[in-house]
Amino acid sequence: MAEKRDYYEVLGVPKTASAEEIKKAYRKLAKEYHPDRNPGDKTAEDKFKEAGEAYEVLGNEEKRAKYDQFGHAAFDGTAGAGGAGYGGGGFDFGGFGDIFSDIFGGGFGGGFGGQRRNPNAPQRGNDIEQSIELTFEQACFGTEIEVNINHTETCEHCHGSCAEPGSGESVKCSACGGTGQVRRVQKTPFGSFANVTTCSVCGGSGTVIKNPCKVCGGKGSVHKVRKKKIRVPAGINHGQQISVRGEGDAGIKGGPSGDLFLTVYVKKHKIFERQGYDIYCDFPITFVEAALGAEVEVPTIDGKVKYNISEGTQSGTKFRLRGKGVPKINSNQRGDQYVTVIVEIPKNLNDKQKELLRQFADTVDGSKYKQRKTFFDKMKDAFK
Repeated sequence: MAEKRDYYEVLGVPKTASAEEIKKAYRKLAKEYHPDRNPGDKTAEDKFKEAGEAYEVLGNEEKRAKYDQFGHAAFDGTAGAGGAGYGGGGFDFGGFGDIFSDIFGGGFGGGFGGQRRNPNAPQRGNDIEQSIELTFEQACFGTEIEVNINHTETCEHCHGSCAEPGSGESVKCSACGGTGQVRRVQKTPFGSFANVTTCSVCGGSGTVIKNPCKVCGGKGSVHKVRKKKIRVPAGINHGQQISVRGEGDAGIKGGPSGDLFLTVYVKKHKIFERQGYDIYCDFPITFVEAALGAEVEVPTIDGKVKYNISEGTQSGTKFRLRGKGVPKINSNQRGDQYVTVIVEIPKNLNDKQKELLRQFADTVDGSKYKQRKTFFDKMKDAFK
């Protein structure tokens, strides 16, 4: 018979490991080598058993102290240490229930002592998601829209009981005997594993509806499309969500309804672009307006506002209109609007217009073009 490995070595932890570190190490090994996840793998079964023996000792403060003092001899060579029962007709998981509950989520297959949710308890309905489309202005200033909500509602005929009124609601499930669970025993070289699963006939409730509701078919709820007015707050942006409490699917067995989440899609504007609460736009002006200055009307989401273009304004100049951006959600403040001036050069000039421009060019020396002069001075320095 092969000599047993050191239990700390088996779990891969040092002798100074804390109880939590030992538990974590065992959880990892148990999940990796569990026979149900490695059917027919003898090596995995051996490692699973070995890890179980190690944790049975090191996971118990009193047994760990004896093991630290006397090693395997502390338990007179009994398998599993202290008569854990690894070699008997059944695999006793004893204190492993919490481990398997953590690993496999409430009991591996329902049979390792994990907590099972009561199927007869009230359950909250599912949340649902829908989308709504808004114009740029609606998103900026807020609005009220009518939405068709496609969800389930409690059946008005049976009031959620799932049974035809007056027929008697339910009887004991014959498939599971009213327990809500079906137990199956699987034999392995290490004993018998009891695998407990939820009854597929009654869904774990232990009862079945004798005469299902004729309207909802025994579901307790029906699909409906209902119109509801939704208030959209000012300042909402593309991709954000509006939550509406209680407008999701109906709850089960008297549980509350879920919520409705509306994802907002904002149509693109022909002029404006939005970044956060600020608005951006390009504004074209003529060559003459840029050179001489002018009073222009600039569009905003509030309407047109007057703005004075300074003499000699260059293309690409950006100016700010304070407080002309998007209202901030649940606030009296607003973002700003940034306007970029685009100087447009006229095309398809006639001969007279071209001649006038040539005459103009002859009267203007290079010092009037500051950016042009600076650029050519830099170019001369670069190519000396």
